[in-house]
Amino acid sequence: MCYNVCGDKMDWLEIKEFIKDTLKYVVFIIVVLVIALYVVGLQQVVGPSMQETLNNNDVVILDKISYRFSDIKRGDIVALYYADTKFLIKRVVGLPGETIRYQNNTLYINGVMYNENYLNSDVVTDDFDLNSLGVSVIPKDMYLVLGDNRGNSMDSRDKNVGLIKRENIIGKVRLRIWPLNKFSLI
Repeated sequence: MCYNVCGDKMDWLEIKEFIKDTLKYVVFIIVVLVIALYVVGLQQVVGPSMQETLNNNDVVILDKISYRFSDIKRGDIVALYYADTKFLIKRVVGLPGETIRYQNNTLYINGVMYNENYLNSDVVTDDFDLNSLGVSVIPKDMYLVLGDNRGNSMDSRDKNVGLIKRENIIGKVRLRIWPLNKFSLI
């Protein structure tokens, strides 16, 4: 009789341990999912539009949380939603409330010349202004984004892309992790 009581007690302890172990794994999986959905993410660069900064097939880590607490800044490299199923990686050039114009390969922001020191000296940007997108000033919560390889980039200059809503910006590119020989902070 004692054997059955002790056996039942042992079964309960095993069940209790099983439940505790299972809960640990469930909590771990939930934490990993929350981090993947809201904190960081992986993104592969597709195409040459960000060369020389980022190259086709590079893999980068996105910071998905910092823009919830801080503003998007000029020069940030961001990943963004485009056409529901595609993602683009581009550089933020124009901010809300600004007028943007390229003339003779020079960027003018609100009429003042701006040096794009993040570009290679041989990059050429064709003449462009916001009027070609049907606006004179970048609206609130919208951004002008361009690829660093201006001659081969689908970006805000293309009417099919246009200005990007803040809500379509997934996160800031922070780190290149692939290829390993180019591992670096961005």
